[in-house]
Amino acid sequence: MPTGLKASSATVAIGFSVEEAVANTFVEGSVDLNLSPLDREVFVVTAINIDPLAPDAIDGADTQTNCSLSSTSNATAARVLTLADANCLATANLDIRAGGATDWGVSFTRHGMEAPPATLDYIGIISTNDFFVQCKGLGNTSTKGCSGKVYGYRAIASADIYAALVQSEVLSA
Repeated sequence: MPTGLKASSATVAIGFSVEEAVANTFVEGSVDLNLSPLDREVFVVTAINIDPLAPDAIDGADTQTNCSLSSTSNATAARVLTLADANCLATANLDIRAGGATDWGVSFTRHGMEAPPATLDYIGIISTNDFFVQCKGLGNTSTKGCSGKVYGYRAIASADIYAALVQSEVLSA
């Protein structure tokens, strides 16, 4: 348990899903955590599982499905985040690389922090009311998306810790 926080719930799993409206276009979905700011409630993330839809297998074409999960919105930048971005908690990417050849391709899977190492107590703290899921396909003929779960627990923060967490999350957006 992080210092300055007191757990107020057992572990909960929160499901999510997003899907492009049109193939190869950015989409972002918001998931409400129903946190109580008056009670200085935060959500301590202990694990994340993101499952992207498979990219299309198209002869001679590279295709991708890229997804990320963050504690702040990225709608204005309209791009899927990487783990290098400040509020990105997890990523998942599926690629099919055809290299210009027909009738074959090689698939690649990349996940960032799908499950934390055993030495971590938590992988992130969400102090505002929502988390956000981003997805975008590349080179596909059909729409792509992702689904998954965020695992964690609610906690009450001391006043100074809560103020610092909210300010840090909002300013790094």
